[in-house]
Formats: sequence, structure tokens, C-alpha cells
Amino acid sequence: MGRVIRSQRKGAGGIFKSHTAKRKGKAKFRPYDYSEKCGYTKGIVKQILHDPGRGAPLAIVQFKNMYKYKKLSSTFLATEGMYTGQYIYCGKQARLMIGNVIPLHSVPEGTICCNVEAKQGDRGKFGRTSGNHVTVINQLKNGKTRIRLPSGSKKIVSSHCRGMIGIVAGGNRIDKPLLKAGRAFFKYKAKRNCWPIVRGVAMNPVDHPHGGGNHQHIGHSSTVRRDAPPGRKVGLIGARRTGRLRGGKKKNEIKINEL
Repeated sequence: MGRVIRSQRKGAGGIFKSHTAKRKGKAKFRPYDYSEKCGYTKGIVKQILHDPGRGAPLAIVQFKNMYKYKKLSSTFLATEGMYTGQYIYCGKQARLMIGNVIPLHSVPEGTICCNVEAKQGDRGKFGRTSGNHVTVINQLKNGKTRIRLPSGSKKIVSSHCRGMIGIVAGGNRIDKPLLKAGRAFFKYKAKRNCWPIVRGVAMNPVDHPHGGGNHQHIGHSSTVRRDAPPGRKVGLIGARRTGRLRGGKKKNEIKINEL
């Protein structure tokens, strides 16, 4: 029997846990309350800061506490065009402006949002990475809204889910090439231990199912069944099809939908 392979070791954590010591905290909306449900509440952007391991900048937004004489700070994802000193309005009656947090039933069709909730009050789940956005396609009759996710897939969510108007800041981040290994090293040092990646065919047979042989080749089919044991489950897992897509785009979409 071979060694415990890398994908098995990653599942348990250990040295593969994410590096969270210097991170600024979770980016999410303020808790959903009566003021947002029936009117609006005003906050001010106090600071825009970098979060280690995250491509998008964060904004510290300060609100008044509705029930006690104190202030409440929330960590939002910064939208493109946001600035310190900007007023942020959250709620049903907030205006359609960059950075405002509005429920989807108050948003016209075709509006670009980010950090959209999956369920009412979960404080943001979709369209959170730098440069990404969610598009409101249309409002349905039964209190639901159809949205287009960054992947292109469509999803129906409750019209009471909130979204922030605009796209997430930090877009075009991946347009600049890393160019050298040192930059990749420090990029992933802030994230987690997932770089560099050694190919399976470059390993010995004891370390990986693709290892060994006089030339670097897999030696058998790269597809593997869905219920394969953990030490075998590498390559194209449960593949419906393999090879490159040939022919027109529409033709390929029909083929994929048929599968």
C-alpha cells in the first residue's frame, strides 16, 4: 500500500489550514433589523483597508446603534468608487447609489450588485471577490428575484435578500502577471499552504497514483469513479465527458445540457 497522498492530508487540516492570524475579520452587512426593514439607516465610511489573503479591499462603516447610545462598526466589502467619508444608506427606502445596501425587491432589473444574500439576513454570500458582481435579471410574482451569478449561472432568491449596489473593488487584479516565483510565494503565504503544486506524474509510485514509469505519463485513464477510495481519487473525478470542446458554442451547450 502506498503513502497517504496529498489530497488525503489536506482534508484533515494540519499544515494546510488557512493563515488567518492577521486578517481583519468577516466582511458582512450589518444585522438585519427594523430600521432596514421599514426605512433606512445611515453610516459613514471611516476607513478603507487591505485584508491579507483577500483580493478585495474592506471598508469600515460606522453606524449609530438604534437601541443604545453608542456606535456600531461593520466591516463591508468595498465597492468600486467608495471613499472615506462617504455616507452609506442601508434599508428599503435607501436610494440606488454606489455602496448602498438595498433589498432586491427595491432594485430595478439589470442593476449590478455585489455581496448578495442567499437567504434573508445571512449578511452576504454571492459576488464577493474582487471585480465580481451579481446582475438582477427580473422580479418574479411570488416574492422571488432571479439573479445572474458571476459564473453565469442563474439563481432564484427571496426578494427580501439584500445586495450592495456596484461591483467589488480590486477588479483587473489578475491582469498583471506575477512574473516570478517570489511573488507567488508571498501571495500564497498570506492565504494557505497550497503552492507550489507538484504534479502527480513527477512523483514516485508510492506518493501518487500517477507516479512512476520511465517517462512522465499517467499510464492509465485519468478519469476516476465518484466513489473511489480517497487514496485513488485523483484526476478527472466523475467526468461526464473528456477532451477539448469541438464545434460551435451553441452546439456544445446543447450537448452539455443533454448530459
